[in-house]
Amino acid sequence: MKKEEKLMQMVRFSEQGHFQVAVRDEIIKAIEHGVARSVFTKKYGVARSTLSDWMRDHGSPEYQAKRQGKHLSKAEKETIIRLIQQGQLTRHQARKTYELGGDVLVRWLKTASRKNPDLVIDSRNAMKKKATEQPDTADSEKQALKKALQEAQLKIHALNTLIDVAEEQFKIAIRKKPGAKQS
Repeated sequence: MKKEEKLMQMVRFSEQGHFQVAVRDEIIKAIEHGVARSVFTKKYGVARSTLSDWMRDHGSPEYQAKRQGKHLSKAEKETIIRLIQQGQLTRHQARKTYELGGDVLVRWLKTASRKNPDLVIDSRNAMKKKATEQPDTADSEKQALKKALQEAQLKIHALNTLIDVAEEQFKIAIRKKPGAKQS
């Protein structure tokens, strides 16, 4: 028997059976402390969905609150919603940056759109309107382009700052390294 097979027998009750409770609890603690779930999928052959179920059912109350966005103040939640609605932050970026669960943002955005439907900006429709509007003169077109450029530069600066803070806080490299191979 290989070393890995012996380890698997020690961890599981049977080849395709349940994991021992002590091992499951150790895995849950490790995930709560920041170990990537992929480590356990490779090491023990446990499915990501199983890990998610374990975290939901057996994770600590602190972890549950963090995943549900309860660790953020109301002002922080509103800021995240506003950034997403204005197109300055994607849902994926918000989930990763603020460590939110998948359904949390959807719920927040639906609630925000019900409260203030006029404030919700559909970026696709806004872009179509901008493209169809024709400025009266070349000067007004130049001014509009300059303003759009300034806004884009400000947005880029804000996103770069957000990435820098996230990299520093979570100690992970978010930006791609030059020359990295594409998969």
